[in-house]
Amino acid sequence: MAKYIGAIDSGTTSTRFMLFDEQGAVIAYDQREHEQIFPQSGWVEHNPQEIWARTRAVIGATMAKAQIKAGDLAAIGITNQRETTLLWNKQTGEPVYNAIVWQDTRTDRLCRQLQEAGQAATIYHKTGLPIATYFSGPKIRWLLDHVPGVRAQAEAGELLFGNIDTWLIWQLTGGQHITDPTNASRTMLMNLETLAWDDELLAILDIPRSLLPQIRPSSDPNFYGTTLTDGPFQGAIPVCGDLGDQQAATVGQTCFSEGEAKNTYGTGCFMLMNTGNEIVRSKNGLLTTVAYQFGDRPPVYALEGSIAMAGATVQWLRDNLQLISTAAETEALAQSVTDTGGCYFVPAFSGLFAPHWRSDARGVLVGLTRYVNRAHIVRAALEAICYQTREVLEAMNADSGVPLQILKVDGGATANNFLMQRQSDILGVEVIRPKVAETTSLGAAYAAGLAVGFWNNTESLRANWQVDRRWQPQIDEAARDQGFAGWKKAVERTLNWME
Repeated sequence: MAKYIGAIDSGTTSTRFMLFDEQGAVIAYDQREHEQIFPQSGWVEHNPQEIWARTRAVIGATMAKAQIKAGDLAAIGITNQRETTLLWNKQTGEPVYNAIVWQDTRTDRLCRQLQEAGQAATIYHKTGLPIATYFSGPKIRWLLDHVPGVRAQAEAGELLFGNIDTWLIWQLTGGQHITDPTNASRTMLMNLETLAWDDELLAILDIPRSLLPQIRPSSDPNFYGTTLTDGPFQGAIPVCGDLGDQQAATVGQTCFSEGEAKNTYGTGCFMLMNTGNEIVRSKNGLLTTVAYQFGDRPPVYALEGSIAMAGATVQWLRDNLQLISTAAETEALAQSVTDTGGCYFVPAFSGLFAPHWRSDARGVLVGLTRYVNRAHIVRAALEAICYQTREVLEAMNADSGVPLQILKVDGGATANNFLMQRQSDILGVEVIRPKVAETTSLGAAYAAGLAVGFWNNTESLRANWQVDRRWQPQIDEAARDQGFAGWKKAVERTLNWME
């Protein structure tokens, strides 16, 4: 009898494969980074073939560590960096171009044209999304317009579109072209109410329908397909769970009740609040998105606040400025000073996402004096994550009408205890980290496991969730508000940099 569920987690900077048992405990995993490609300012790309090679490698390494075979796995779930856009030839499997990453801003001019053409209200009503470079639809249009021959191939029905989930499902199953509503809801092409591709949206963006994958439930008892026997698993395993990474973390944190929320600290920072079966359209700069759809049950929706730069800010300190050698150094460095020395760092490298949606913004480091040193700047970078999260939380409280009291957190940066304490201080709410911090992979495993009956229902998943640590605010409201006032002043300095 199969003892484990496998989860492929294809993130922005790395890919991992994790094995989970019935209690949701990690049995084994392997993780490998892939290259970040920056052809010019504002452009971010990945090599899709490299991502598939990394996926094969981590699967093989994890199964070797655990000393298991395909027959020990009940099902496979996939979670992925959302919005990252790829077109490939349906016959040869060759990508027509690198994958254009969610952080990429090359579609800014197209997005402005859509705004000027008066399309914002239609797109927002149907998709729950503002017009922004973040989403897949404009990226598809860029590929159609700028890569030689691609428009003609697409109109001849020779090409397929996918986010990274679709690319991996296609590779694993030998050609099944599938996505789920959580990923489809990030394209600017899916109608939130029908969970179907929308003809009016396709016409606005001039995208052929033949490119698009079939939209199937996030947890599908009918399976998307099975893994190829000559593929990385060396056996036929049901592939039946698919969730965008932030929705996967929501499932992994067992936020199954209306009003429950989580915040994931990864490359970016993403807060999702479950709004149940109701579509809540934000009036405060948040996204309305699909949280998950299990089997034939109605979809569950969420409000989301998306922040482009969180862990990526620390990576920038390491790789571009070389202020640190490893991300782990930031905790001790930040604690070595009592404050930021009056400086603020706003990492608007890809513009500002929620709740501002300003593609003209660029990063700033303000309030500098000769007193400020490396430790102050590192501390300001960590506090930037916390302040951006406060902006999102205030918008979420306003939209939901229910002030959040507890924030469940996950992702790699939650290992930084200083960051988590400052997050509690700056928000003024309790912050809770679960024992399994990598809830993105866990959520993908849960989606696949529910589809095959490995877990019976969501209540059995709640029983697996356990607290690792809690943080309570340690500063008073006056200090909290003073710091946030300085942050808002710094944000103003980021605006109107790009024409």
